[in-house]
Amino acid sequence: MKARILAALVVLGLGAVPITAEASPDPNLKIDAVAMNQTIAAVSGLNTAKVTVTVTGKFTDAEDSKTPVLVILERTGGSGSATSLISTSLPRLANGTWSGPLYVPSTANGTFKVTGVIHGPFFPGSGDMTDPTPFSGPSLAVTGTHIPRISASVIPKVVPFGKPYSIKWAVIDSQTGRPYGSRLRVELGNDNTCAEYIGPGYSNLTDTAGTVTKSYPASLADYVNCLLLPGNPSSNGGLGLVVARPGVVSATPSKTSAKVGTIVPVNGVVAGAPSSCKVYLQRLYGATQWKTVSPAGNIRSYSGKFVLNAQPAYKGLIPYRVYFPLCYNYQAGVSKVFYIRGT
Repeated sequence: MKARILAALVVLGLGAVPITAEASPDPNLKIDAVAMNQTIAAVSGLNTAKVTVTVTGKFTDAEDSKTPVLVILERTGGSGSATSLISTSLPRLANGTWSGPLYVPSTANGTFKVTGVIHGPFFPGSGDMTDPTPFSGPSLAVTGTHIPRISASVIPKVVPFGKPYSIKWAVIDSQTGRPYGSRLRVELGNDNTCAEYIGPGYSNLTDTAGTVTKSYPASLADYVNCLLLPGNPSSNGGLGLVVARPGVVSATPSKTSAKVGTIVPVNGVVAGAPSSCKVYLQRLYGATQWKTVSPAGNIRSYSGKFVLNAQPAYKGLIPYRVYFPLCYNYQAGVSKVFYIRGT
């Protein structure tokens, strides 16, 4: 399966943008304390609760003395979709602390604990290219109500190769099961914009029923599609999906006749090259029963090619086919029946 498809699977059911680490913590950042002006927050719907976060510490490198930082909180309990929270870029104040707002969405709904501070300013996925500096700080208990629920309908349900498609997205109040009653600003993204929220720039407005439909060209069908709820600095939640693809299989035996017991390679291709998936050679038993008659075959990356081995078991015309089971977003499919005559 293509690398981008695998990445898409990771972000299905998007919550808040997580912190992704690519290096060691900044050795110049020293943290002494992290405080919040409240340890309980209540937030409803698409609103956010503002919590002031204050960090005491310093950069040992004078060049970084005015650099902002970001505070990271990780979920320790509760049922909200957000797994982590991140503050806005906290500026360095005249009193030597960093301080500024953390905007808490209803999708948090649970308990979060300060686990680290990272070198700013905010960049999608991380503060910069360093790990957070670990710090065990205070906890925040969030009560979220009227939490948004996001759904999506792909048209057509299974998208043919080379064809455009559309997605009808919907955002409703999970508590009432009804729309919020006003037009909502959402971010409709594709590929990297789903994993790396960059704020306003991909904005769309729903209708008052909370729905918005977007058309996508065929070229985007192999990448993740998403709806993100705008937040500051990361998204406040979202939903990601990869469209369903048909299982299109072709197969041709290298020989159409062979002596009984002889191995006959069968060459084929699965459209879309789902390389982490398998194919199986099947033989017809009786009038309707297809049974697998060889070990699973691997589908090659990029080309989608495979090779299976048939072995005629008796004299006469023997029907075969190649079966591709449901795998990730690829639907099950079979090749056309082909024949090998056992002699």
